[in-house]
Amino acid sequence: MSYAIIETGGKQLRVEPGRFYDIELLPVEPEEKVTIERVLLVENDGDVTIGQPWVDGATVEGTVMRHFRDRKILVYKMKPKKKTRKKRGHRQEITRLMVDAISMNGSARGGD
Repeated sequence: MSYAIIETGGKQLRVEPGRFYDIELLPVEPEEKVTIERVLLVENDGDVTIGQPWVDGATVEGTVMRHFRDRKILVYKMKPKKKTRKKRGHRQEITRLMVDAISMNGSARGGD
């Protein structure tokens, strides 16, 4: 079993081939391939490679499944005894990414 830790959308995420993940919105159409080069760590059968800050030659290939909006988060601010209240909602734009393979220097590590 292999996995990688990538950085996307200002967040770090542990990904495995054959699984999908919800990440920040990517400017890519659905059903298109995407390659992520910001790989922080790659593990393959006990062999761990750690980058400083990124692993040289490591990429994560994936397919964008769809774009959607996350659940609504309510932001409610009030000041007691001042009759000041603000209620706002926010829905984050999300991309669902299916990870196809983790590559190290051009050779694929895992995937179907």
